[in-house]
Amino acid sequence: MKRSQIKRRPLADTVLERLEPEAAEYREYDSDGLYFRVKPNGSKSWNLRYKRPSGKWAWKGLGRFPQVSGRAAREKADELLKIASNGEDLATHGKEEVPAVLFKEAAEDWYSRKVAEGLAEKTLRLMRDTLDNDVLPEIGETAAAEVTRADCTQAIEKIEDRGAWEVAKKARGWISNIFSLAIAQGRCELNPASELSHVARKAPATKHHPHLLEAELPAFLKALSRSNSLYTTRAAVYMVLLTASRPGMVRYAEWSEVDLDKALWLVPAGKMKKGRDHLVPLPSQLIPTLKSLEEMTGLGQYLFPGARKNPVISHTTINAALSQIGYKGKLVGHGARHTASTLLNEHGWRDSYVDMQLSHKMGGIRGVYNKAKYLEQRRQMMQWYADYLDALQQGITVAQKEQFKSRVIG
Repeated sequence: MKRSQIKRRPLADTVLERLEPEAAEYREYDSDGLYFRVKPNGSKSWNLRYKRPSGKWAWKGLGRFPQVSGRAAREKADELLKIASNGEDLATHGKEEVPAVLFKEAAEDWYSRKVAEGLAEKTLRLMRDTLDNDVLPEIGETAAAEVTRADCTQAIEKIEDRGAWEVAKKARGWISNIFSLAIAQGRCELNPASELSHVARKAPATKHHPHLLEAELPAFLKALSRSNSLYTTRAAVYMVLLTASRPGMVRYAEWSEVDLDKALWLVPAGKMKKGRDHLVPLPSQLIPTLKSLEEMTGLGQYLFPGARKNPVISHTTINAALSQIGYKGKLVGHGARHTASTLLNEHGWRDSYVDMQLSHKMGGIRGVYNKAKYLEQRRQMMQWYADYLDALQQGITVAQKEQFKSRVIG
């Protein structure tokens, strides 16, 4: 029978037997504090809702139906509610006192398992950043058994508030998985993050990252040359600009991946969105900058190390440097890729070269069979691009434009 057909409570055992499962788990009120839970797979059990000494509401399982009848469940519920009213915590009633497991402990256990599974470095990095910056500051110090749905929702809403919709989507699943593991380990009984997708805000329509067109580049390049940001920050901006690389790739670039003599940067597959090694030619203008940077950070792992416990510079560093020179809302680090793509395509560079430089996936049969990296062609293209930016900054002439046009490999 449908739960909408229930006519009286407490629920008769014949009603309990006939209640049908639905697409989502649901609970039906039976009597004081007692609820009957039905899962989508047809599993049925009893849950008692009670108030803990801390004042927070919690659930306690009273057994599965039909092994525990309605009458037996009500008797047990009455007994436990009396115990709870005397100030005892039902979560520890009848058990040896065990220290409560904090959510951060459950999260670290889950994360260590993901590391052991050998997930891609990029995925692990996003998990780590999301836990450290978004989730643990909100619920990390709360006992896993005491985290509520409202707590989880609040943590996700803060991610949504800054427009990180994909991160919010992934975080909902990760938090739910952390609780699922904790339940399996006996560290808590319920998963307060199991239904977060139902309260997720709808992401706005995709917008292109703010970027510049050719006519806007001379003023921008002059402003960038006058930047008073830290040398490491300026170097990161120039590396994003002159290689058309994703800011995250640049931030996590390692000295072991860069060969300044060959002017090449090999980004391993584990760091790439498409899961494949990516060779990036380095224009000659970038080499002196990176050699100077090597004197500053070359003894460490990363080109752009962060402060305190952060392994690399913050994800906001590059955009902050662009805002500082007057380009807030006009250009972001990722938008530099759009700028490069637009300018290179407008000047006649072959799509396949541009797509490979930006590590875009080629469509159709071409994408399946064309495994060429076009390294030499891309080396010429990105050197052309760096030279063209220099000419724009200095004030390019009509004659120079013709010279640049003759260098394009179409």
